[in-house]
Formats: sequence, C-alpha cells, structure tokens
Amino acid sequence: MAKLWISSAVLVVHTVLLGSSQALWCNCTTAQCEKTGSQCETDGACMASTSFIDGQEQHIRICITRDKLVPPGQPFYCLGAEGLLNIHCCYTDFCNSIDLKVPSVTSPSGLEGGYGPGGTWGLVELVAVIAGPLFLLCLLLLVGVFLYQYHQRAYNHRQRLEVEDPSCDHLYPAKDRTLQDLIYDLSTSGSGSGLPLFVQRTVARTIVLQEIIGKGRFGEVWRGRWRGGDVAVKIFSSREERSWFREAEIYQTIMLRHENILGFIAADNKDNGTWTQLWLVSDYHEHGSLFDYLNRYSVTTEGMIKLALSAASGLAHLHMEILGTQGKPGIAHRDLKSKNILVKKNCTCAIADLGLAVRHDSATDTIDIAPNQRVGTKRYMAPEVLDETINMRHFDSFKCADIYALGLVYWEIARRCNSGGIHEEYQLPFYELVPSDPSIEEMRKVVCDQKLRPNIPNWWQSYEALRVMGKIMRECWYANGAARLTALRIKKTLSLLSIQEDIKV
Repeated sequence: MAKLWISSAVLVVHTVLLGSSQALWCNCTTAQCEKTGSQCETDGACMASTSFIDGQEQHIRICITRDKLVPPGQPFYCLGAEGLLNIHCCYTDFCNSIDLKVPSVTSPSGLEGGYGPGGTWGLVELVAVIAGPLFLLCLLLLVGVFLYQYHQRAYNHRQRLEVEDPSCDHLYPAKDRTLQDLIYDLSTSGSGSGLPLFVQRTVARTIVLQEIIGKGRFGEVWRGRWRGGDVAVKIFSSREERSWFREAEIYQTIMLRHENILGFIAADNKDNGTWTQLWLVSDYHEHGSLFDYLNRYSVTTEGMIKLALSAASGLAHLHMEILGTQGKPGIAHRDLKSKNILVKKNCTCAIADLGLAVRHDSATDTIDIAPNQRVGTKRYMAPEVLDETINMRHFDSFKCADIYALGLVYWEIARRCNSGGIHEEYQLPFYELVPSDPSIEEMRKVVCDQKLRPNIPNWWQSYEALRVMGKIMRECWYANGAARLTALRIKKTLSLLSIQEDIKV
C-alpha cells in the first residue's frame, strides 16, 4: 500500500509540474550555458543523451522548453535509445546529471558469419557464396535453351507434315469418294508422292481403330476403318518421333508409289496436351507379313515364284533412280527381312517399313542417312555391315547389303515350297547356328569368320524352280558385295522362270 501511495503521489507531482509554468533547473553542456555555470532554466524538461561519434563517447545535457514537448510528457525525440543513440528526459531539478551508456551492438543469433574484420568467412567461402548461385542460374538457362530448341525442332518437324497445299483443293475427300478414288486421282494427275498433306490429316482423323494386329519396338499396328474400307495404322510412341517422321518422309518421295511397295495413305500427329500419338496410315493386307504367312502356309511352286518375283520388283523400283524434273532418287531399304515384307490378297509381296531407308542424290553424290539410332536386324546384316567394312559414302554399298538380305528371304520362301509333296517347316536364316536374338558378334563370327550361309538342300536340284532359286541365293550371298546380283537382274531371271513354268504373275 505504501508503494502504491508513493507512486500515485509522484504521478500527481509529475502532472502538476507539467501543467504549471514553474521553472526547472537542469545541467547544461552546450556553449550557450558557459556564462550561467553550465546550468539552464526551462519550463519543460531536462534531457541527457549519449552518442558515439568518431569512436568516442560524448555526453550531452540540455534544457527543453515546454513548447517542444510534443506530445506533452513524452516528446518524440525522447522516445528511445536505439542503435548508437541513447536519450533520457526527466522533470526534476538537475535530473539529467546521470551518465547514460551507449548500448553495445551485437549480431543477431545465427548471423555470426560474414566476410570482413568481424566475420568468420574467408575469401574462398565468399567466392563460393557468390559464384554458386551464378553457376546454377547459368546451368538452368542452358537447360532451358536446350529444351526450347529440342521442342522447336520437334514442332518444326510436325509442321512440315501439316502444311496445306491450296493447289490441291480438287482432291479434298468428298463424302462419296473412297481411298481408291483419291489414290487414282493422285497417280494420274499428281506427283506420285502421296496424298496432299491436308487430305492426309482429314483421312487420319476420321479413321476408327478396330483391333491391334501387331507390336514392334516403334509402337503398335492397328487395323482401322475409313468409309467402309480397312487401313493399317502404325502408331509410334512419342519418343520415336524421328522414326515416324523419317518413314513418312521416305514414303512421300516423288514417284515412289509401286504395286510391290506398301501403299502409303497418310501421316498425322494427334496431340491432346498430355501425350502425342504419331500415326502412319497405309494399305491393309490381311495376310500380314511374309514371316506370318510362311509360318501358317506352305506355298506351291507358282506361289514361291510370285512371292520372289514381286519382292524383287519392289526392291528394284526402290533402288532405281528415275531422272527428270519429276524423277525419283535411288533408295536403299537397310532393314529388309520377312517381317518387313507384307503379303497382299493376290499373294504377291509389298515391301514395307522404310524407317531406316537412305536416299541417294546423284547430282551431289550424297546419301541422306536417317538421323536415328536404330540399326538393322542383326540376323539379316551383310558381312560388310557386320565387320564394319562397308563404304558408307558409296550408295551401291547399301544396295548390295539389301541384296544379301533378299537372298535370305528367298531361302525362307523356298523352304516352304511344296515340290513333289515335300516341304520343310518354317525357320529363320541361321536358326541352327545362332540363338533367337543373336548379337552382332555372334553373327559376325558365323557369317564373316566361318563364312557360313544357310543350307541349300541337294534335292532342290531335282526341281527347276528350286534350282534357279538356289542359284540366285548363292549369288546374293557373296562376301564381296560388288559381285552380288542386282535387284533388276534377279527380277529378269525370275520373270524368265515364270514364263518357263507358265505362271501368270
């Protein structure tokens, strides 16, 4: 109670002092107070302050008049002593004689580091702190630029297949026109390189997928329906965009269309914002690949010659260069095998899968090699490909490698030929010498080192057709590529055989 009474009394006195005009004496250290004995009289308050100037403590004592006490009793310049400045106001005689201390400045907790006299960091740490974020920023910028360029190239690739040709408006697919109508118009009035691109997109986007008919390393093959007709739709995964673009580009080469090359219809990309499907639409052949066909059926002598002759015809057209303003470059397949040859309804062949094909520009003598990482099928690789002695700058080298593979395909066909009631079960070339998925080294050892080739049975000599087929095979398998037959020579030999056998091809 005593303390409470004393506090109240002080408050009353303090209030009376502030409310009256009674004079108050204070200590004074300014030059104006030297004549009055370092004292001053005021009707307001006494003030003491301490500051740290030029490395030294300085104590200042002055009088403050009443008109400067705003707000009264707690003037704004007496509110605190933060940093290097400490100020104190009081309201009794000579109350400002106290010595105020300058508060020490300390680093906030957790920030004791830093570079300089008071810091704990050295020059290496300082450089790391500055250079680290800069390096990370540069790295992020480089990654961003790379990703932008990659997507820009991919976008440009797709755009090249989306350019519409206004000069081809007459080929727009009216409701009563079939694919055969469009392709007929193309072959009689077009360039022979495929349907106009905007027509391709219209066709592709109105196809209804029916069932999956095959799978491969590129993606899937579906049977689709368009206006009552069947089409084959090869759907590439988005990571196989280069293969999709390359195959579409090759199929649209001028003058490529041929009865023994798979009929290309359309290429399109379907992007819904989260994933992209890359479509390649072609003719549908219900028998499937030659590999599937030979696994299911044996063939007659006539059937063997039709398959062999049509395959040679397709390859000869592919290899052939047609000169002229509407000419065609020579093309080598580079992945010829029974799985990449389709069997049509009339039991003739159509060469497919041109994703690895190369084109030859005779004007500049350059070879347009596909920019993808896929290689051909190891089992069908020619000796010069296996031992890497092939001359990549010479286009004929690629054609010779195709001929070697064609010889192996002929061996697969001839084994299934039923002559005199005899035929053998289907097998892949070198089935007895290498595993189901041989490595390049395993194939090189058999083909290059041991110089082995598929076995040609002696009983084939008893039948003219098989004898001719055997002779063709041997001349396709020479170790020296330049000594092998050409596709055109094979085509002519088999044409003569078909005439001798009285076969209508």
